[in-house]
Amino acid sequence: MSELITADLVDLDLSAETKSEAARSLAGRMVAAGRVTDLDGFLADVAAREAQMPTGLDGGIGIPHCRSEHVTAPTLAFGRSPQGIDFGAPDGPADLIFLIAAPAGADDDHLTILSSLARRLMDPGFTGALRAENDSATAAALIRGDQAPAGAPGPGTQEAEEPEPDVTEPETVRPFRIVTVTSCPTGIAHTYMAAESLEAAARAAGVELSVETQGSAGFARLDPAVVAAADAVIWAHDVEVREKARFGGKPIVDTGVKAGINRPAELIAEARRKAEQGEITRIADDGAGTGSGGTGAASGHFGVRLRTYLMSGVSYMVPFVAAGGLLIALSFAIGGYEIASAKSVAEHFVWGEADSWAALLNQIGSAAFGFLVPVLAGYIAYGMADRPALVPGFVGGAIALTIDAGFLGGLVAGLLAGAVVKAIQRVEVHPTLRGIMPVLVIPLLASAAVGFLMFIVVGKPIASLQNALTDWLNGLSGSNAVILGVVLGLMMCFDMGGPLNKVAYAFAVGGLADPTPGSLKVMAAVMAAGMVPPLAMALATTVRARLFTRTERENGRAAWVLGASFITEGAIPFAAADPLRVIPSVMAGGAVTGALSMAFGCSLRAPHGGVFVVPLIGEPLLYLLAVAAGTVVSAALVVTLKGVRRDQDTPLPATGESKVTAAA
Repeated sequence: MSELITADLVDLDLSAETKSEAARSLAGRMVAAGRVTDLDGFLADVAAREAQMPTGLDGGIGIPHCRSEHVTAPTLAFGRSPQGIDFGAPDGPADLIFLIAAPAGADDDHLTILSSLARRLMDPGFTGALRAENDSATAAALIRGDQAPAGAPGPGTQEAEEPEPDVTEPETVRPFRIVTVTSCPTGIAHTYMAAESLEAAARAAGVELSVETQGSAGFARLDPAVVAAADAVIWAHDVEVREKARFGGKPIVDTGVKAGINRPAELIAEARRKAEQGEITRIADDGAGTGSGGTGAASGHFGVRLRTYLMSGVSYMVPFVAAGGLLIALSFAIGGYEIASAKSVAEHFVWGEADSWAALLNQIGSAAFGFLVPVLAGYIAYGMADRPALVPGFVGGAIALTIDAGFLGGLVAGLLAGAVVKAIQRVEVHPTLRGIMPVLVIPLLASAAVGFLMFIVVGKPIASLQNALTDWLNGLSGSNAVILGVVLGLMMCFDMGGPLNKVAYAFAVGGLADPTPGSLKVMAAVMAAGMVPPLAMALATTVRARLFTRTERENGRAAWVLGASFITEGAIPFAAADPLRVIPSVMAGGAVTGALSMAFGCSLRAPHGGVFVVPLIGEPLLYLLAVAAGTVVSAALVVTLKGVRRDQDTPLPATGESKVTAAA
């Protein structure tokens, strides 16, 4: 800990007048101490971080900070300004300035120290001691935690126990429970200060609060049981919350990280209000943000981790597939399938010709599709080992295209890249090399290793397997095609947007990268089956409204649109409320639809769109018939099963009331 800040990194009479001058003055001390190699380069990184969001905090604190390749070791410089410097805080200038410098590849131990400091800044006793101290060495010791502020218990001492508060509520009344996620772009200071501020406000309000800090050192996931038991959620973040689907179905307060620092009591009150009003937020489990790399990588047994990594890649790949596929499908609708062989629009484009516009759409869509496999591989690797794995992942995906290994090659390349990077990250290196590891050494070595493996070792066998799979899909007919349709339909409807649904969808969109008659049939069956659950629940709430609550009937009206748009998640509220009846019912309907779609030979070149891309579907009328048949089957089963439950649960009326009236 003594390496973090020393007396020569403390300036108790900082004469700077602006935040840039303050940063330069404190950074100069870091350069003199050998902690920063390039003053101007480091200050440019500090300015870039400052441009994202002001770093001034209420209480007269400024915390300019950044991660930089020009930093050799995690370092902190402290300056105390007699006149105060404007760092953008709402309550005025800051007199306590902490310049925090972390290497681009800072290790978790030092980042933990920095996060601890960020939390201590919320302690008035700590900041008061720094304002009163006149010795640089003592101030450095206070910041390191080697010396306690005057009046606070020192190391090894025990605080006097506070008297037990009077308990006025019955012991059986549990406190209001909140889970919160805090994160900021750098993940060093604001992340942990917001956590500390919210925890203090929660204690004052008698609220039970659990925090997940998604910082630079990765993150430890909240226990799923804690999330499930929470009454509300607070997100105080300036970067995307990772694995946000865990918090779906609860009231969520979504705000910036500085709000968590400056007005935590308001956020807690807002969370209470949303919970009391019954507000909930539904989040589709698209896998986005899973896998943070580092210590935040997926936990659990190997199967769970592997699924998380694959879903990370698929979630980033799907937008490329959707944009590219819909553009290509639209080009076919305008110019016919032969438009795929048109000349480059860069060489020949006529503004008044429909074929030129069709060719333009086709070529833009094809360009988007060209990223499909590299993006899949890159973000599988990212899910395993964070940003250093992106380059080897993308390189491996591009090689998979070069050797015709296709979608399967992308999967393997991403896993190889993530594994290689994780292996390199375990190697101990000298502190002076840590700053260049993630931006130079790791991408260089990992790309070379992944390229060797893909070109020389595993590429050709994977390409052969990909070709065999393509030939099998093209040869599907009769009962084999129907069986595949049943399996895909069951997978699409089992978890309605969850992992099994995503696996089936990824299998289908992977075939669109190099479309064949078989892969186009698979895409049609998958989308048709995915439309069934929300459409079935919409139909069931329409024909037997009395079997559903008022909220479910309202959700049923929205489910018509969701189902027609191929948003399977529209049925999740019904499945969550009554899984034993809803899930088997929609699975049965999905299986019927998938089987009929394959049997009818329906095909689809667009990866999304629902009924809005029906003109682009092969055998469109039979396709709609397959969707309608599955919808009717599922709705009938749901109504039947719920009706049986209603008859069993409703007691016979004691008077002449009808059974329905008594139940109501």
